[in-house]
Amino acid sequence: MAGQLEGKVAMVTGAATGIGAACARALAREGAVVACTSLPTDPTQAVVDDINAAGGRAVNKPLNVTNVEEAQRVVEEVAAELGGLHILLNNAGITDDGLFMRMKAESWRRVLSVNLDGAFNVTQPAVKIMVRQKEGRIISISSVVGLMGNPGQANYSASKAGLIGLTKSLARELGSRNITVNAIAPGYIQTPMTDKLNEEQRKALMANLAIPRLGTPEDIAAVVLFLAGPAGSYVTGEVINVSGGLYM
Repeated sequence: MAGQLEGKVAMVTGAATGIGAACARALAREGAVVACTSLPTDPTQAVVDDINAAGGRAVNKPLNVTNVEEAQRVVEEVAAELGGLHILLNNAGITDDGLFMRMKAESWRRVLSVNLDGAFNVTQPAVKIMVRQKEGRIISISSVVGLMGNPGQANYSASKAGLIGLTKSLARELGSRNITVNAIAPGYIQTPMTDKLNEEQRKALMANLAIPRLGTPEDIAAVVLFLAGPAGSYVTGEVINVSGGLYM
């Protein structure tokens, strides 16, 4: 049986690990051809090999999202080589935490450069392709801290809040072109980032959750599939909070 995304081309940034890798695999299982992008030093090829071995189709496209010319080139290559670009998942992101009054300007700029400027660099050329196609789905991975803030993460919170503003503005600009634009706001997800939490931090975190477990990358991938598939065709400008009740 054909998947719900058969005939679609998807591009996932930050596809080497965690949420990005899970989303790339899920999109491929539903029939999309997936361009997996991440830094050249990241283990993206392993994800691509897994997808292809499972009967899907994926390609590895190394990309530093902070480089505007490189981002444009890679997006255009993906569309030319794979037959369009129907789904863009902006997932590439980093943290560089510290209290704001001691935060170095470089830490601020680095996080905003990857998390927010990177989304701009990739999305703008993707939008041009989607407008020509008269079809597209743009999904950005924000965070609950973009909605609620978090001590020690002013730079990360600002970047993720910026993605929400970008999402809502683009949804209004592009809805008439048959392009939906949405964001997902994960809470604490079991990834290499949360693996760094010690037992005391983990217990404190669980006390704030309505569902007392960390989320999984697959929890996020399920929402990506909803937004990318036929069921999400009338949803745009939304921020879907997937945090186990951390933020309500």
